[in-house]
Amino acid sequence: MSSRHWRLPVLAGLTALLASLLTGSPAAQAAPSAFTHPGVLVSRAQLDFVRGKVQAGAQPWKAAYDRMHASPYASLSRTPKPRAVVECGSYSNPNHGCTDEREDALAAYTLALEWYITRDSRYATKAIQIMDAWSGTITDHTNSNAPLQSAWSASTWPRAAEIIRYTYGGWPADRVDRFAGMLRTVYLPETVNGSQSNGNWELSMTEATIGIAVFLDDRAVYDKAVAKFRGRVPAYIYLSSDGALPRTAPGSGLDTRDEIVRYWQGQSTFVDGLTQETCRDFTHTGYGLSAISHVAETSRIQGQDLYPEVADRLRHALGFQAQYQLGGAVPSWLCGGSLKLGLGPVTEVGYNALHNRLGYGMTNTQALTEQQRPAGSNNLFTAWETLTHADNPA
Repeated sequence: MSSRHWRLPVLAGLTALLASLLTGSPAAQAAPSAFTHPGVLVSRAQLDFVRGKVQAGAQPWKAAYDRMHASPYASLSRTPKPRAVVECGSYSNPNHGCTDEREDALAAYTLALEWYITRDSRYATKAIQIMDAWSGTITDHTNSNAPLQSAWSASTWPRAAEIIRYTYGGWPADRVDRFAGMLRTVYLPETVNGSQSNGNWELSMTEATIGIAVFLDDRAVYDKAVAKFRGRVPAYIYLSSDGALPRTAPGSGLDTRDEIVRYWQGQSTFVDGLTQETCRDFTHTGYGLSAISHVAETSRIQGQDLYPEVADRLRHALGFQAQYQLGGAVPSWLCGGSLKLGLGPVTEVGYNALHNRLGYGMTNTQALTEQQRPAGSNNLFTAWETLTHADNPA
């Protein structure tokens, strides 16, 4: 991609953002006047691109499809395991339906992708069976992890539902309405107001909220999610332009240096791309970076691209974590000289948007992304992103 091509979208996005911030114009608002469907993480144009690549046997998409197709999530014999009340404690202990709910949601999404790529209606029928089973059963989430469990599951349900509702004609209207009611009454109350817990919680809750808003065509909920996103991302990823200390999320109650350092897992030296959870472990950091990418991707599909607002933070964070995930030596000032690796399959969406669409050089992220292909699932809310987003220009 030539520099001329990538500079144009970057400059356009930054110009629009600056104008909205200076004038307080409606451009600062998020919700479109009419939502694009399917429009949660993947658009019809993106799906068409993927389908064409798989049918042509092109790589890496064919290998990514084969991995998805061989997974248990794609099974046509899957039996959903809905519960009226899903109880999830810290780290899913107790685990009363937590794994079942997340994996049924991932299965519904996987089957929806299978339907679109193959046009085999059996996959759509199975996805509908799973979604109907849950929408006809679940009433609540309980225990300490209820907000996070709700966020993980509700990040995935709308992706599946959007594809099936808008590309397959066999989902009865009353069942669509029941599913919408489930999202609004069971999941949305757990996610819409965010959390002052670790950043990956609130970012996942924001991802769930924005996906629900798209499925419900709810502009007020969409705007609330974007406002939460704009407050949390700068508080999750540090840039040197923030000053001596990281920013804090609105309402966090973090006022002193000591409080901020404790919240950042004891890390007191701050550099571009460090995240609030880097020194906790890379796995939770990956959850946060994945959710950031997903929210920005959905916003792009919906016509207000949030990538330019978070591009510097996200590209530095992906690159910073990638260098150590690839085996880079850990300096003594970083997390006491020791890192808990395990970033997970979380780089494809952000890398495609920032490198391929916006033209940023991302050497470490590119190396890690290509090393991990074809990306699978983290078994929580991220799945098959080499298939859906690798080099996807749509």
